[in-house]
Amino acid sequence: MSTPTDALQRLRRVHEDAVLSALRSAGGLSRAQLTERTGLSRTTMFAIVSGLLERGVVIETEGSAAEPRGRGRPAALVSLNPDAGLLLGLDLGRNRVRLAVANAAHQVVATASADLPEEAGPEEEAESAVRLVRAAAAERGLSLGALEAIGLGLVGVVDEHLPPVPLGGERSAVVPARYLPLAQRLGEEFGVRLAVDNNARLAALAEATWGVARPVRDMVYVRWSVGVGGGFLAGGRLMRGAHGAGGELGHVCLDPEGPPCHCGSRGCLEGHIGGRGLLERCAAQGVRLPALDALVAAAQDRVPAVCEIVASAAADLGRVLAGTVTQLDPALVVVGGELAGLGSLVLDPIREAIAERSLPRSSREIAVVPADLGVNASAMGAIALLLHEEPSIPAHLRPDVP
Repeated sequence: MSTPTDALQRLRRVHEDAVLSALRSAGGLSRAQLTERTGLSRTTMFAIVSGLLERGVVIETEGSAAEPRGRGRPAALVSLNPDAGLLLGLDLGRNRVRLAVANAAHQVVATASADLPEEAGPEEEAESAVRLVRAAAAERGLSLGALEAIGLGLVGVVDEHLPPVPLGGERSAVVPARYLPLAQRLGEEFGVRLAVDNNARLAALAEATWGVARPVRDMVYVRWSVGVGGGFLAGGRLMRGAHGAGGELGHVCLDPEGPPCHCGSRGCLEGHIGGRGLLERCAAQGVRLPALDALVAAAQDRVPAVCEIVASAAADLGRVLAGTVTQLDPALVVVGGELAGLGSLVLDPIREAIAERSLPRSSREIAVVPADLGVNASAMGAIALLLHEEPSIPAHLRPDVP
């Protein structure tokens, strides 16, 4: 049964969350500014800030001349303590693992990446991820003892309705069987909470949190890379779907009689315009390229055959996106991944296909723009996932609340 003490503790947590949310969005603020932004009384604000200072969640610094306090010294500023804890995001792609590390002030303080062998098994992927984390921490002087949680972006369907997998102690996570060794190794090595989602969806979440999609609440994101994936925001919320397959644009069927896809269908968009498919089409035109990076470089150098293949593939992607746009009516379509770096060569055919096929007589305007966050978007999105799941303070700094 809930007691008056329980209710007071829950109310205090609500007040703490309001203060911390204001500091995350605005940086350092004076107590007066915090009172204005949160609507809390001065007495309540003093008590909340004092408690957070005592536990080391926030710090107090001397204000600048731009923040005067009457005729005396500038008002002190309260800000999140950047040394109070670390959040780590890992993006396990098809051929590379990427890392982003954020401090308690939610500033990204380190990024790193490492190649994965093309045929790497789960155990090899796990060891590569652990080595990358250890190396980045050593290089940047980060204490992994301050690590609070790990967000993990994975290729493929991540169904949050699957039974959670025990990772030791009271920790567990919903992890596809293919990645179970990775999750268990991370749990064994670091002993912290693990949150998991599809890496393309996480890139969408990152763009909505820090990137080009911050001003909008309805957005379609597509990542065009070795694979093709996506993520949708509706009303400001990331859409995962009933079975964790929300945003799987790469597995829209282009040709029912086309080649088999690893998803079990045939003629999927990913097989046609993903990195491997593009390389095969270039080779058929006599332009043999070793990898997607080389293809992007050739397109930047305006190699005619490569540009023609990429532009044609972009038009195919635009036709698929037109159907998605018709159904979801977003304010923005964001294109990420290596191919998005080719600018108008890919963005113009996408725009034209959407304009031609997505309610062309409608007066609405839907912008198609390149992503902001580059190759680290999914790793940053894994951090955003942690912030969305537990947006206030690290567990070891919280008061004991039932």
